[in-house]
Amino acid sequence: VQLQASGGGLVQTGGSLRLSCAASGQAISVYHMGWFRQAPGKEREFVAAIGRSGGMTFYAASVEGRFTVSRDNAKNTVYLQMNSLKPEDTAVYYCAAAPTVGVVVKNFDSWGQGTLVTVSS
Repeated sequence: VQLQASGGGLVQTGGSLRLSCAASGQAISVYHMGWFRQAPGKEREFVAAIGRSGGMTFYAASVEGRFTVSRDNAKNTVYLQMNSLKPEDTAVYYCAAAPTVGVVVKNFDSWGQGTLVTVSS
């Protein structure tokens, strides 16, 4: 499956952004989907994940209550709604697909190219 993330940009502290991850080549309904981020000089970290049907969601503690992951299997797209953004949310955000549920990088074997989110203070 090929993944392409979009929707990043520059936003002020407290603002919102909605990221999209459009898939092609295969239906995402067979995959658990995740969002990760990587800030400059830091390792890639888990942000959120969602099960195949959307019934299960997982969040990193740092984004719980502010971010919401969702999916529309009919549109072959996954979303990440980000509210109350903070400067520490600044990073390149990646979407990824996994054959089994998980929240670590090694569980995911298909990755998009990333979209940059910059939160100004």
